[in-house]
Amino acid sequence: MKVTICGSMTASKEMLEIGNKLRGVGHAVILPDFTDEYAALASHDEMHDESAKNKIEHDLIRGYYEEIKKSDAILICNFDKNGIKNYIGGNTFLEMGFAHALRKKIFLLNPIPESSYHDELVAMQPVVLDGDLEKIK
Repeated sequence: MKVTICGSMTASKEMLEIGNKLRGVGHAVILPDFTDEYAALASHDEMHDESAKNKIEHDLIRGYYEEIKKSDAILICNFDKNGIKNYIGGNTFLEMGFAHALRKKIFLLNPIPESSYHDELVAMQPVVLDGDLEKIK
């Protein structure tokens, strides 16, 4: 299966690890542009200074839409962030919307977070993996 990984870039190290695990069991994996670079940064503060600039300069939102179109599924790496359990931010929510509209499978690494858009997350009917990557089929 071809899986596009989505999530907060503050979890880029974890996304790299997950990508390697998925490749190890035969999946093709797409990671966000700059994942390697963000994973190598000493702090998340450096990342936030570059994030919007990179999204604009490299047309990352449209570019990832095109990657999602070519995929069989997306995997949302929703780790805790800023005191929010299983955080799904704006960009990741947008990517979930793309996948839903394109009728792609949506996997969540962890349960659906409580948020103001909880109903929309539920309505997209993601498969919650509870951390078990072997459930990706």
